[in-house]
Amino acid sequence: MSSAKTAPGDVDRRKGVSARRIRAVHRRLRKLQGPFKPKPRVPIIDELVGTLLSQHTSDTNTARAFAGLKTRFPTWEEVRDAPSEEVADAIRAGGLADQKAPRIKAILTEIEGREGALDLSRLHGLPDQEVDDYLCSLPGVGPKTAACVLVFSMGRNAFPIDTHVHRVARRLGWIDDGVTAEAAGRELSPKVPAEIRYSLHMALIDHGRKVCKARNPRCSQCVLFDLCGSGPRLIATGDAI
Repeated sequence: MSSAKTAPGDVDRRKGVSARRIRAVHRRLRKLQGPFKPKPRVPIIDELVGTLLSQHTSDTNTARAFAGLKTRFPTWEEVRDAPSEEVADAIRAGGLADQKAPRIKAILTEIEGREGALDLSRLHGLPDQEVDDYLCSLPGVGPKTAACVLVFSMGRNAFPIDTHVHRVARRLGWIDDGVTAEAAGRELSPKVPAEIRYSLHMALIDHGRKVCKARNPRCSQCVLFDLCGSGPRLIATGDAI
């Protein structure tokens, strides 16, 4: 019995998405969004705490929470020593402050216990996997947070899977519907060409916020429509515009 063949660059559910298809998506999104501009790098602990503050909130509220924290406590030692209630008050703008404050304090305490100081610059000398293992062993730090630190603070070629990236990748057919964000990171990272991981991550986030929204995605306006298996179905069911 003959089996259907998949054209080069197309999605084969048995093998996943090809690097060629991923590059095509990256090119189109960059053409639409403009040249990629990396974020300014900050120290590892700053990026780590900032990423934790970004969970379940907007970029604007994350920036407000981080600014409030640093204004109230200029050093990480002061954050570590402050009562959780005061830390929570300082980061209230970011949401879930009562949960995030003790987690931040626990991470800082753990780092100082391991390193003898609140300084993670030593990680710059370690390979990616060792950095990832170290960060994921800290209280409340998962693969997405670790990948963000690797990319944004350390300039490594990781591929963070946030809510938007996960949704767009699933709709494009890069991962199956039931694949979690954590599993998606393990599955997709090796397939995304290293040199475009950071740029593609940011492009997919922008696309997820403006076009491939969780509700009422703008499929009829999407530059990826012909590369997407979900668009026609979403329009046919009235779940997209």
